[in-house]
Amino acid sequence: MPTQQQPPKVSFKEQMHQAREDAILRSTCQLLGAKPFDAMTMDDVAAAVGIAKASLYKHFCSKEELCSAAMVKLLDNVYAYLAGLPAETPPQDKLHALVRWSLEHLMTNEMPLLPGRNSTLRAVLMANQGYLDRLEAVSCQVHAWIVEAQAQGSIQPALPPKVVLYTLYARACDPVVSFLKESGEYTDAEIVDLVVRICFDGLAAR
Repeated sequence: MPTQQQPPKVSFKEQMHQAREDAILRSTCQLLGAKPFDAMTMDDVAAAVGIAKASLYKHFCSKEELCSAAMVKLLDNVYAYLAGLPAETPPQDKLHALVRWSLEHLMTNEMPLLPGRNSTLRAVLMANQGYLDRLEAVSCQVHAWIVEAQAQGSIQPALPPKVVLYTLYARACDPVVSFLKESGEYTDAEIVDLVVRICFDGLAAR
Protein backbone atom coordinates (compact mmCIF):
# COMPACT_ATOMS: atom_id res chain seq x y z
CA MET A 1 0.00 0.00 0.00
CA PRO A 2 1.60 3.30 -1.04
CA THR A 3 2.24 5.76 1.74
CA GLN A 4 0.38 9.04 1.50
CA GLN A 5 2.71 11.94 0.86
CA GLN A 6 2.58 14.54 3.56
CA PRO A 7 2.20 18.20 2.52
CA PRO A 8 5.36 20.24 3.00
CA LYS A 9 5.65 21.87 6.39
CA VAL A 10 5.18 25.62 6.51
CA SER A 11 7.83 27.40 8.53
CA PHE A 12 6.88 29.57 11.48
CA LYS A 13 8.18 32.60 9.59
CA GLU A 14 5.93 31.82 6.62
CA GLN A 15 2.95 31.30 8.94
CA MET A 16 3.56 34.69 10.54
CA HIS A 17 3.92 36.31 7.11
CA GLN A 18 0.58 34.84 5.99
CA ALA A 19 -1.16 35.79 9.24
CA ARG A 20 0.04 39.37 8.88
CA GLU A 21 -1.08 39.47 5.24
CA ASP A 22 -4.54 38.19 6.22
CA ALA A 23 -4.75 40.93 8.86
CA ILE A 24 -3.72 43.52 6.26
CA LEU A 25 -6.44 42.39 3.85
CA ARG A 26 -9.10 42.35 6.59
CA SER A 27 -8.18 45.86 7.68
CA THR A 28 -8.17 47.05 4.08
CA CYS A 29 -11.70 45.72 3.54
CA GLN A 30 -12.84 47.47 6.71
CA LEU A 31 -11.24 50.76 5.67
CA LEU A 32 -12.77 50.50 2.19
CA GLY A 33 -16.11 49.98 3.89
CA ALA A 34 -15.67 53.21 5.84
CA LYS A 35 -14.14 55.55 3.26
CA PRO A 36 -13.64 55.81 -0.51
CA PHE A 37 -10.53 54.33 -2.13
CA ASP A 38 -9.12 57.75 -3.00
CA ALA A 39 -9.35 58.86 0.64
CA MET A 40 -7.66 55.76 2.05
CA THR A 41 -3.90 55.76 2.48
CA MET A 42 -1.26 53.14 3.14
CA ASP A 43 -0.64 54.93 6.45
CA ASP A 44 -4.27 54.22 7.37
CA VAL A 45 -3.80 50.52 6.67
CA ALA A 46 -0.51 50.27 8.55
CA ALA A 47 -2.06 52.01 11.56
CA ALA A 48 -5.13 49.76 11.49
CA VAL A 49 -2.98 46.62 11.44
CA GLY A 50 -0.48 48.00 13.94
CA ILE A 51 2.61 47.62 11.78
CA ALA A 52 5.14 49.98 10.25
CA LYS A 53 4.42 51.19 6.74
CA ALA A 54 7.71 49.64 5.64
CA SER A 55 6.40 46.25 6.75
CA LEU A 56 3.22 46.83 4.78
CA TYR A 57 5.23 47.44 1.61
CA LYS A 58 6.90 44.05 2.06
CA HIS A 59 3.50 42.55 1.22
CA PHE A 60 2.07 45.04 -1.28
CA CYS A 61 4.01 47.57 -3.32
CA SER A 62 1.12 49.99 -3.87
CA LYS A 63 -2.34 50.93 -2.64
CA GLU A 64 -3.77 49.70 -5.93
CA GLU A 65 -2.20 46.26 -5.55
CA LEU A 66 -3.32 46.04 -1.93
CA CYS A 67 -6.93 47.00 -2.62
CA SER A 68 -7.13 44.66 -5.60
CA ALA A 69 -5.93 41.81 -3.39
CA ALA A 70 -8.50 42.75 -0.75
CA MET A 71 -11.33 42.70 -3.29
CA VAL A 72 -10.14 39.36 -4.69
CA LYS A 73 -10.08 37.97 -1.14
CA LEU A 74 -13.59 39.26 -0.56
CA LEU A 75 -14.90 37.53 -3.69
CA ASP A 76 -13.15 34.33 -2.62
CA ASN A 77 -15.02 34.58 0.69
CA VAL A 78 -18.33 35.22 -1.08
CA TYR A 79 -17.85 32.25 -3.39
CA ALA A 80 -16.84 29.99 -0.50
CA TYR A 81 -19.97 31.05 1.37
CA LEU A 82 -22.19 30.35 -1.64
CA ALA A 83 -20.53 26.98 -2.24
CA GLY A 84 -21.15 26.07 1.40
CA LEU A 85 -24.92 26.49 1.19
CA PRO A 86 -26.69 23.11 1.19
CA ALA A 87 -27.48 21.97 -2.36
CA GLU A 88 -31.08 21.15 -1.40
CA THR A 89 -31.76 24.74 -0.24
CA PRO A 90 -34.38 26.42 -2.48
CA PRO A 91 -32.86 29.06 -4.79
CA GLN A 92 -34.73 31.97 -3.23
CA ASP A 93 -33.50 30.95 0.20
CA LYS A 94 -29.95 30.94 -1.18
CA LEU A 95 -30.47 34.47 -2.48
CA HIS A 96 -31.88 35.50 0.90
CA ALA A 97 -28.79 34.03 2.56
CA LEU A 98 -26.47 35.93 0.22
CA VAL A 99 -28.16 39.27 0.90
CA ARG A 100 -28.19 38.58 4.64
CA TRP A 101 -24.48 37.67 4.58
CA SER A 102 -23.68 40.87 2.68
CA LEU A 103 -25.68 43.05 5.07
CA GLU A 104 -24.13 41.46 8.15
CA HIS A 105 -20.67 42.22 6.77
CA LEU A 106 -21.79 45.73 5.82
CA MET A 107 -22.90 46.33 9.41
CA THR A 108 -19.36 45.65 10.62
CA ASN A 109 -17.63 47.64 7.83
CA GLU A 110 -16.26 44.41 6.35
CA MET A 111 -17.96 44.99 3.00
CA PRO A 112 -16.02 47.47 0.85
CA LEU A 113 -18.03 50.22 -0.79
CA LEU A 114 -18.63 49.46 -4.45
CA PRO A 115 -16.20 51.58 -6.49
CA GLY A 116 -17.79 54.43 -8.42
CA ARG A 117 -17.92 54.32 -12.18
CA ASN A 118 -15.11 56.85 -12.53
CA SER A 119 -13.08 55.82 -9.49
CA THR A 120 -9.42 54.88 -9.69
CA LEU A 121 -10.15 51.59 -7.93
CA ARG A 122 -12.69 50.50 -10.53
CA ALA A 123 -10.16 51.07 -13.31
CA VAL A 124 -7.59 49.01 -11.40
CA LEU A 125 -10.05 46.17 -10.78
CA MET A 126 -11.18 46.08 -14.39
CA ALA A 127 -7.54 45.42 -15.33
CA ASN A 128 -7.16 42.64 -12.74
CA GLN A 129 -7.92 39.26 -14.34
CA GLY A 130 -8.09 37.48 -11.00
CA TYR A 131 -10.79 39.86 -9.82
CA LEU A 132 -12.73 39.59 -13.08
CA ASP A 133 -12.60 35.79 -13.02
CA ARG A 134 -13.94 35.64 -9.48
CA LEU A 135 -16.62 38.23 -10.15
CA GLU A 136 -17.75 36.19 -13.15
CA ALA A 137 -17.87 32.98 -11.07
CA VAL A 138 -19.95 34.61 -8.32
CA SER A 139 -22.25 36.35 -10.82
CA CYS A 140 -22.86 33.15 -12.80
CA GLN A 141 -23.82 31.26 -9.65
CA VAL A 142 -26.18 33.97 -8.39
CA HIS A 143 -27.66 34.46 -11.87
CA ALA A 144 -28.44 30.74 -12.08
CA TRP A 145 -30.30 30.86 -8.75
CA ILE A 146 -32.27 33.91 -9.89
CA VAL A 147 -33.38 32.14 -13.08
CA GLU A 148 -34.30 29.05 -11.08
CA ALA A 149 -36.25 31.12 -8.52
CA GLN A 150 -38.12 32.84 -11.37
CA ALA A 151 -39.01 29.49 -12.89
CA GLN A 152 -40.44 28.42 -9.52
CA GLY A 153 -42.43 31.67 -9.24
CA SER A 154 -40.70 33.01 -6.11
CA ILE A 155 -39.23 35.98 -8.01
CA GLN A 156 -41.13 37.93 -10.63
CA PRO A 157 -40.35 36.19 -13.95
CA ALA A 158 -40.94 39.44 -15.88
CA LEU A 159 -37.88 41.04 -14.32
CA PRO A 160 -34.65 40.66 -16.32
CA PRO A 161 -32.31 38.41 -14.28
CA LYS A 162 -29.48 40.93 -14.63
CA VAL A 163 -31.64 43.64 -13.03
CA VAL A 164 -32.33 41.32 -10.11
CA LEU A 165 -28.62 40.45 -9.87
CA TYR A 166 -27.55 44.10 -9.71
CA THR A 167 -30.31 44.86 -7.21
CA LEU A 168 -29.01 42.14 -4.90
CA TYR A 169 -25.44 43.36 -5.32
CA ALA A 170 -26.57 46.90 -4.41
CA ARG A 171 -27.68 45.72 -0.99
CA ALA A 172 -23.99 45.22 -0.15
CA CYS A 173 -23.62 49.02 -0.08
CA ASP A 174 -27.15 50.05 0.88
CA PRO A 175 -27.07 53.44 2.70
CA VAL A 176 -30.32 52.51 4.45
CA VAL A 177 -28.23 50.29 6.74
CA SER A 178 -26.09 53.15 8.04
CA PHE A 179 -29.09 55.48 8.35
CA LEU A 180 -30.97 52.97 10.48
CA LYS A 181 -27.89 52.12 12.53
CA GLU A 182 -27.23 55.79 13.28
CA SER A 183 -30.83 56.28 14.39
CA GLY A 184 -30.25 53.87 17.26
CA GLU A 185 -33.85 52.62 17.01
CA TYR A 186 -33.01 49.09 15.87
CA THR A 187 -30.51 46.39 16.66
CA ASP A 188 -28.14 45.18 13.95
CA ALA A 189 -30.13 41.97 13.58
CA GLU A 190 -33.40 43.91 13.22
CA ILE A 191 -31.86 46.15 10.55
CA VAL A 192 -30.68 43.14 8.55
CA ASP A 193 -34.12 41.50 8.81
CA LEU A 194 -35.89 44.70 7.70
CA VAL A 195 -33.66 45.30 4.69
CA VAL A 196 -33.86 41.64 3.58
CA ARG A 197 -37.66 41.79 3.86
CA ILE A 198 -37.91 45.00 1.83
CA CYS A 199 -35.46 43.64 -0.76
CA PHE A 200 -37.53 40.54 -1.47
CA ASP A 201 -41.07 41.59 -0.48
CA GLY A 202 -41.06 45.24 -1.55
CA LEU A 203 -43.17 48.00 -0.03
CA ALA A 204 -46.59 47.11 -1.43
CA ALA A 205 -49.16 45.87 1.08
CA ARG A 206 -49.87 42.16 0.82
